[in-house]
Amino acid sequence: MDFTFPAATRQWRNDLREFLRTELPPGFSGSDDFFDDIEQVPFAKEFMRKLGARRWLAPAWPEQYGGMGKTMLEQMILNEELAWHRAPSGGRLFTLGITGPTMLIHATEEQKARWLPSMASGDDWYCQGFSEPGAGSDLASMQTRAVRDGDDYLITGQKIWSSNAHVADKMMLLARTDPDAPKHKGISAFVVDMDTPGITVGAIDNIAYRHDFNEVFFEDVRVPAANLFGGENRGWYVAATTLDFERSNIAAISGARRTVYDLVCWAKQQHPGGRPWDRAEVRHKLSELVVEAEVGRLLAYRTAWLQAKGAVPNYEASIGKVWMAQLGIKVANAGINLMGGYGQLQPSSPWAQLHGRVLTSYLLAASGPIAGGTAEVQRNIIATRGLGLPRG
Repeated sequence: MDFTFPAATRQWRNDLREFLRTELPPGFSGSDDFFDDIEQVPFAKEFMRKLGARRWLAPAWPEQYGGMGKTMLEQMILNEELAWHRAPSGGRLFTLGITGPTMLIHATEEQKARWLPSMASGDDWYCQGFSEPGAGSDLASMQTRAVRDGDDYLITGQKIWSSNAHVADKMMLLARTDPDAPKHKGISAFVVDMDTPGITVGAIDNIAYRHDFNEVFFEDVRVPAANLFGGENRGWYVAATTLDFERSNIAAISGARRTVYDLVCWAKQQHPGGRPWDRAEVRHKLSELVVEAEVGRLLAYRTAWLQAKGAVPNYEASIGKVWMAQLGIKVANAGINLMGGYGQLQPSSPWAQLHGRVLTSYLLAASGPIAGGTAEVQRNIIATRGLGLPRG
């Protein structure tokens, strides 16, 4: 792997930074959750559409679908810069980081032409309908049914932990189309418009008092058969592809790197009780986190490099996922211990430091080894597919 970038790629990063300096408000420090405060969603939509108008939302996609024909490395640089500057996400992970790339592999040409341009323009935001109350890590145990009815499928069931479903335009849904087949064999993938009659979205507030998660109920929801993609009863292959893309996400690593940078800056300032940076143990701990964040960044870039070569980085993405989850916990714990009482304040407190992000990160870090596939599942993938060890 080459650790240097060609001149054109370096210019791409500079162009992105100039765009962010111009389009983000002066003094913009980002938001922990653009979806918890619905009033912020219009700003996120406007920002996404400005990127889309330049074809910058999905630069690695083919031009006919709204992209620029760049490589996955340029796409990753985009994701990295947006995360570092804490730009509004607009459901970017699920729309452009997971669903769109999966469609490029599994959808028909007609479906790509129908769905991808509106993603790349920033007009359509997607969410996922995967997990169910009885089907989390064992995703293939899902019970949501899709029954063929003429030119449509009737979908009935429930999904849970659907991030951003309350603001999404469409959902990539997995449902069981053959209840008699082995559980991995009878699943199909669909694109469902979220305003279809019969869909009910209910909020699930998380431990940090944020509204990211939702439960979604389907009561005889009529979905055109033309919205099935990847082939009937072949949805498990679609799901496996989406998870590989999800686990190769650099945005979380970039967010952690930015938090470490902010903690270093904070520690160097004078605070009641002294300047934390003057203590050797503080400098050592923050230095360790800087190194670990850089390792995570390189793991993510390796995944993108493999994708740019046409490879499918399965176990490599799992390595990055495990590292990212553990790094999030370490950074959050370090921040809480470094700030003491300040680190325990809600973002709404006038005394909260760094906009209260330390407490929010601390509360959410526990979910890192669970979301997107548990750390135990990832280690099994690394062991069997990466090291060739026998399945237990």
